[in-house]
Amino acid sequence: MSEITDFDALRRAMAENGEQPEGPARNARAEQLLVEAERLNIPLAVIEALGHQLKVYNYSSEKGKMFVPFARLLRMWDERPGDFDEYETHSLHWVFKWMSAGMLDQPHVPLASVEKWLGEMEHRYRLAGHSERAVRSAEFSVAAHVGDIPRAERAFAAWLAADRDSMADCHACELHGQGWWQAERGRDDEALELWAPVLAGEYACAHEPHTALASSLVPLLRLGRVDEARANHLRGFRLVRPMESMRGAYADHVEFCALTGNEARALELLAERPAYFTDDGHPRSRLEFLSVVALLMGRLSELGHEGQRVPGPAGREWTAGELAAHTRGEVLALAARFDERNGTAHVSERARARMTRLPLVERLPLGVRAARPAVAPRTPQAPRTSVVPETAEPGLAVLLAEARRLSDALQPEAVEAWAAAARAAERAEGVELEARDRAEIVEHEAIALGPQGAETFERAAELYAEAGDPGEALAARARGAYVRALAGEDVDEALTAVTGPYDDVLALYAGGGTEMRQAAGVLMARARILMRRVHEAEGPVAETVLAEAEAAARELLALVGGRTGDDVRLLARVAEGHAMLGELATHSGDVATGAELFARSAAEFTGAGLPWFAVEYEARLAGLAHHLGDMAEAERALRAALEHGGPYLEPVARAQLHLQLAEVVGGRGHAEEAAQHALEAAHWADEAGEGPTFGAWARHQLGGYLVRQGRWAEAAEVLESALTDLREETHGDGAVVQTQWWLGDCLSELGEHRDAAERRLQAAEIARHWPEQHDHATLAHLAAESLGHAGLPEEADQAYARAGELWRGLGNVHGLVRSLRARAWLVLRTEDGTEGARALMTSAVEECADALEVADEEEVRLRLVAELGHTHRQFGDLLARSAAEDADDDSIRDTLEDALSQMAEAVAVFVALDDDVLHARTGAELAAGWLEADLGRSAEAEARARAVLRAYAEAADEDGECDEYGEDRETVRARRAEAEQLLQVAMEQEDR
Repeated sequence: MSEITDFDALRRAMAENGEQPEGPARNARAEQLLVEAERLNIPLAVIEALGHQLKVYNYSSEKGKMFVPFARLLRMWDERPGDFDEYETHSLHWVFKWMSAGMLDQPHVPLASVEKWLGEMEHRYRLAGHSERAVRSAEFSVAAHVGDIPRAERAFAAWLAADRDSMADCHACELHGQGWWQAERGRDDEALELWAPVLAGEYACAHEPHTALASSLVPLLRLGRVDEARANHLRGFRLVRPMESMRGAYADHVEFCALTGNEARALELLAERPAYFTDDGHPRSRLEFLSVVALLMGRLSELGHEGQRVPGPAGREWTAGELAAHTRGEVLALAARFDERNGTAHVSERARARMTRLPLVERLPLGVRAARPAVAPRTPQAPRTSVVPETAEPGLAVLLAEARRLSDALQPEAVEAWAAAARAAERAEGVELEARDRAEIVEHEAIALGPQGAETFERAAELYAEAGDPGEALAARARGAYVRALAGEDVDEALTAVTGPYDDVLALYAGGGTEMRQAAGVLMARARILMRRVHEAEGPVAETVLAEAEAAARELLALVGGRTGDDVRLLARVAEGHAMLGELATHSGDVATGAELFARSAAEFTGAGLPWFAVEYEARLAGLAHHLGDMAEAERALRAALEHGGPYLEPVARAQLHLQLAEVVGGRGHAEEAAQHALEAAHWADEAGEGPTFGAWARHQLGGYLVRQGRWAEAAEVLESALTDLREETHGDGAVVQTQWWLGDCLSELGEHRDAAERRLQAAEIARHWPEQHDHATLAHLAAESLGHAGLPEEADQAYARAGELWRGLGNVHGLVRSLRARAWLVLRTEDGTEGARALMTSAVEECADALEVADEEEVRLRLVAELGHTHRQFGDLLARSAAEDADDDSIRDTLEDALSQMAEAVAVFVALDDDVLHARTGAELAAGWLEADLGRSAEAEARARAVLRAYAEAADEDGECDEYGEDRETVRARRAEAEQLLQVAMEQEDR
């Protein structure tokens, strides 16, 4: 840290400190600089250092420190106003507004003092000739804070009626304050209308649109505009995160998460800001923050997570329940201090209302992952046929009848219904169930156990036999054999186990001893076991295995086909049989037949009133249709699967379907809808516990779709979230590189060039090891661009040089030439850089010329000629720019002549390409014309201006518009206007 020896050094030091992150470190440096300023013994230096100190205090959590330096500044002004220059005079009056707000935010400052200060501000503004607009705005803030609604409305109206002058807040801040009041009064639509220009980026400042984005979240949720709310959260939190002074806006984002089912993310946000719990330099924002913490902890407690560990004030560990009680007490105590000062209960009422807000959206996926889930997944429950009447617990007979009805109809709730019947039977005293009832209960217990249910199926079989139903006994034994195969036991053993029931049931059915439903059940179990052989085969499936499975499926269909009637179970057997044949056809290489059979199976399940069974086959159909290039059918099948699965889909299946649909929809250019599906995929992957794997891939895709829409801030948040989980070994290095690449593009668009360079360099390092080096070269080039924009010319030059080497190795002349041109512009900014810049531009021209000599394809030649023209043009621009740095008139003239020569070369090259590069040609022609004018050649300048006007004359309609150029119309208008201006300058030169 250099020593401050003069006023200029002090100003440089204050400017450097102003660029540092907000917080205590910057404030401490400002305090040190004030000491240094006092040593200079220059009154203005002290004034400026005090002003700097005020500014950094205001934009930090230590706002309470502002009063002392301002009191000193005001005393200096009253004693020696001549020591203040124009800027510091303006700044002194500007800071009056900060003082008014600062006093209001400190409950220890009496309300009478605040009102007195407001009067002092009004008096001094009047003396200085300023409008009362800022004064009325400050009065409005006081009235709104204490809850004096009539006065607030009067001051609000007076604020808007007063003239804007240099003391008025910027447009962005004023619109935010006006919108805040509308939202506070329940007029959300009006609030959002006022905020619209700020949210759209038309007005901005140091703290806007940051606060407007935060303030818009709850109003948008209340209006049901959840997509906008999500976008504003992702955009706004990115802006607020690095700014320590924005605790209130930060609290708005935590609140948004708590009100939208994103409690896990809310906890992560709290963990990022531990100091916010205790920093007391700005009590009002602490009150807002702690109110939201209490809201979140109350929400977690309501969800049954009262004992969960959560971030909290330093010094101890906290559970959600403990922190809820602690923060509520802190909030009410702090609010009481404000109310005691204000003489109203307004602050406490607002705090209580905020702490008890109810969720506005049950579930709003954000696309970003919470690494520490706070709550158990909330999978929507399927609409159910009531098993238990609402009025009273039903009798056992009713429960058994309902369970049997549901199972006969293959309803998903059947297993739960039989479990309810079993529980009721256990509670019933002196009731002995019949063997048939016990058999069905045990069988459904076996179904609930899945692959572990084999032994339970055997018990069910015994009970069915005891009940005198040998067919169902055989079917239960067959199902037990199948679940043994599912459990990983040897498939041959399972096949052996099913052989007995298979032979017996066919004989029994032939003799009329059982019904088709039971026989079909055994045949289906055997067919499923044979399909397990197909599934478990390593490599190509043997023909004999496929043939046996196909024969079993066809045997089932031959038994049942045409004789199902309205029996749902038999209809389901037919549908599954066709699905088996579809899978076997696919394994045999007949993809088209497989797709037809899957489509038939799905239609049969849906026709039988069993759409949830169709989902698996619609998903498979989508994959086959994609393979066959029938994207419309793939999309139809995926949409049907999501619709038919409804609430019965498992989270991971729902995630997979949404992501597949995102890829299909995105493939036909519908990035917005694709993003919605990718968003759902990411959410459901998280719900399934697959966040680090499948969820990361979904976020990667979501980020890409947001990039395609130009939603840079949202995409950046999502892609950064994806990168926390993306792993080369899991997702592939291509996915990691693409995510870094997209993120670099986002950061570049957001003006975060240093971070963009870092992301691009990280991606380039991975791509460096790939056999094909085009991506490596492109990323190196992009990283160089970012480094240049970040003000790191040396690093940028090195990156461009590396990119140039890669382009040369790839034989990509265009990339090489562009890297040379970029380096030339960088070198020009260095001391004595003109010659180095000339050399690099000359090399770029030579590379184009050399490539043209060996190019034989016409299209390649035309592209190279255009590149040569652009290089001459940039060479001319560079020389013209360097002329301003030359020492004398002769050298300036010589440089301008060289620049004109390059521009003339560019025009000649572009002319040879006809109208394909018309705008490039006219741009070069105009640049050459201005150089002619600078060199005093008015006739030549006039000729070039007229050449541009002629070039566009034929395209102009009777109104002078250029319909032929469509979207380029604005370019044409600009070129013609510039040509007219050049023509006027040239003609005026001639007249002199």
